[in-house]
Amino acid sequence: MTTSTTASQATVHGYPRQGPNRELKKAIEGYWKGTVTADALHSTAAELRCANWRSLAGVGITEVPTGDFSFYDHVLDTTVAVGAIPARHRAAVQADPLDGYFAMARGNQDVAPLEMTKWFDTNYHYLVPELGPDTVFAANSAKAVGELREAIALGHKGRPVLLGPLTYLLLAKPAPGVASDFQPITLLDRLLPVYAQLLAELKAAGAEWVQLDEPALVQDRTPAELNAATRVFRDLGALTERPKILVTTYFDRVGDALKVLAKAPVEGVGLDFTGPAAANLADLAAVGGLPGKRLVAGVVDGRNIWINNLEKSLATLATLLGLADRVDVAPSCSLLHVPLDAAAEPYIDPQIARWLSFARQKTTEVSLLARGLREGADTIAPQLAANRADLASRAGSPITHDPAVRARVAATTEADAHRGQAYPERAAAQRARLALPLLPTTTIGSFPQTAELRIARADLRAGRIDAAAYQERMRDEVREVIEYQEKAGLDVLVHGEPERNDMVQYFAEQLTGYLATQHGWVQSYGTRYVRPPVLAGDISRPTPMTVEWQRYAQSLTDRPVKGMLTGPVTMLAWSFVRDDQPLGDTARQVALALRDEVTDLEAAGAAVIQVDEPALRETLPLREAERAAYLAWATEAFRLTTSGVRADTQVHTHMCYAEFGEILGAIEDLDADVISLEAARSHMEVAHELSGAGYPREVGPGVYDIHSPRVPSAEEAAALLRAGLAAIPADRLWVNPDCGLKTRAWPETRASLENLVEAARTVRAELTA
Repeated sequence: MTTSTTASQATVHGYPRQGPNRELKKAIEGYWKGTVTADALHSTAAELRCANWRSLAGVGITEVPTGDFSFYDHVLDTTVAVGAIPARHRAAVQADPLDGYFAMARGNQDVAPLEMTKWFDTNYHYLVPELGPDTVFAANSAKAVGELREAIALGHKGRPVLLGPLTYLLLAKPAPGVASDFQPITLLDRLLPVYAQLLAELKAAGAEWVQLDEPALVQDRTPAELNAATRVFRDLGALTERPKILVTTYFDRVGDALKVLAKAPVEGVGLDFTGPAAANLADLAAVGGLPGKRLVAGVVDGRNIWINNLEKSLATLATLLGLADRVDVAPSCSLLHVPLDAAAEPYIDPQIARWLSFARQKTTEVSLLARGLREGADTIAPQLAANRADLASRAGSPITHDPAVRARVAATTEADAHRGQAYPERAAAQRARLALPLLPTTTIGSFPQTAELRIARADLRAGRIDAAAYQERMRDEVREVIEYQEKAGLDVLVHGEPERNDMVQYFAEQLTGYLATQHGWVQSYGTRYVRPPVLAGDISRPTPMTVEWQRYAQSLTDRPVKGMLTGPVTMLAWSFVRDDQPLGDTARQVALALRDEVTDLEAAGAAVIQVDEPALRETLPLREAERAAYLAWATEAFRLTTSGVRADTQVHTHMCYAEFGEILGAIEDLDADVISLEAARSHMEVAHELSGAGYPREVGPGVYDIHSPRVPSAEEAAALLRAGLAAIPADRLWVNPDCGLKTRAWPETRASLENLVEAARTVRAELTA
């Protein structure tokens, strides 16, 4: 098959799923509760897909993506599409495909879910495929074909989106019971015929093009993996019964894999040209371009919310015209990673609002650029002039430059980022002060965010209650949480964070330079949506943010209550960050603001202060060459936050749902006294990784998977704890859940924590017998 030169068009790789009012979340959670039927859930999903396609077509997107919509996760959808259902879930899937699907995602009381981890360097979580030598693949095109037919019936030209076979296998892990050195990529020859069948059935259903997402190609790949990529595209390209294939990559430069794509017998290639991926432009020229191929050029940043520099993008596109047979315009990646519509934010300062571009605005930018490329820049001259004015407004705004903040950052020294005492001295002082038992128990920070708490926040926003009444309601909740923890037997307590809407947004709303949205929801995993704040200017802390809550909680108990903060790297990673200065500079500003809070917490009597950094691994650059520089400023920012305290103040940090093996050195460089990490779904893997790296500090590998509704038994938690003890000595091992409890309900929380405490007591007795 060959392509022909065609005028440039606008397209997108994918689109937000949730709907303008998170209709999908509400329908799914209603289904789980039994208040929404399966038919009603499917109807809501179809309505949202229809609305998305109509919106895209309305701004000039002539080829809409299909199949990118998901009830939970597109990688899990791929597992279903290729028939790689884990053995423990097969009965549930056979009995009811929808309930079985959710069992794989969330687990139930009978079966554990699939492991969950971060999608490349984003805050989106995917369900990790479990594969082994006995895995048998079988094509299931029902979802992909059904959604394509929906789009066609509505009059749209649909382009089905499939996760490519190479990336699928590279994201997979050995199934439980399979040797840890098993390489899922060895199943490639078994998987390719399944993709061939999927492609044939999509062609038969009316697909002209199919998009194969292969973002794994932007990571450092071995020669063997590049050879596997060559084989994938050679074998799929040689098929006679298939649509045209568009292989898409995003998030970074393609590097050595670009030669593979240039030579591949496929009709189209999608490349990212934003941020570090801008290097793809020179690389593409160096390999002689993509003659005879369609290039989908990602020149609008699909991961951040700032307006595009239209003139700069047009210049890039003009250069690309000479490097491919046809150049279409797109965002850099799926718009899944940005909120839906900036027009839904009427309360944002108009000066800042003109700088913002969410999914709907990005589709307009893409369409405008395609028109300018197709018809000439003069045809969009008014829009280019307005864009120049908006960019100049941002560059010259006092919001983006605070001289006092910049002077403070400039005055920091190397000593400011280091504790005054070595860890052994600190550990002795902390044990004397805290007097904790062997295997101390704690939680990560948050307790269930009940409907009553959410109603109280809504009442405060609506003016139905005043600040004093809201404060009293939150104090009542703190008192109940403290009383419960004492009764349950936990050793180090938390105040439960009832006043916090989100672990980043709560702080962002109290720091200068940040702004919050009302409807800027972005999917994190499943039905969990977050509203990342916008980091628009220089950062400082006008007043204490958490001190009074911690002081009140500590007044209710003799047991230590942790002060709880979100760390500087996570404050960046889970926000939409500035793109007008280096991330390390922004991180230092945030770190100094948080340092003030840490020292105030210590002055208020906090003996334990936890600074969470769950995003440290998530933000790790995809290419090895850039990682050392990132980890240097990231760990420095954490130490800058925490190093102003005394030796007997215990500093904790927390991380979850990521592959930690690649950053063990950085975890050491944080110099935290205690680290808690997700370990339940990954079967204590991280404890053994830390032990193998010689990690010398205290560790709390989670024994309770809080992202599943199932209640682990005391014996199950004890078994995980014993597995942890095989790697970490008892005098350095803590007992805690994987993550915060805000998404869980109280009944399961109580049962799970009581089992956790019982497990700790059981194993403690075994150790001292």
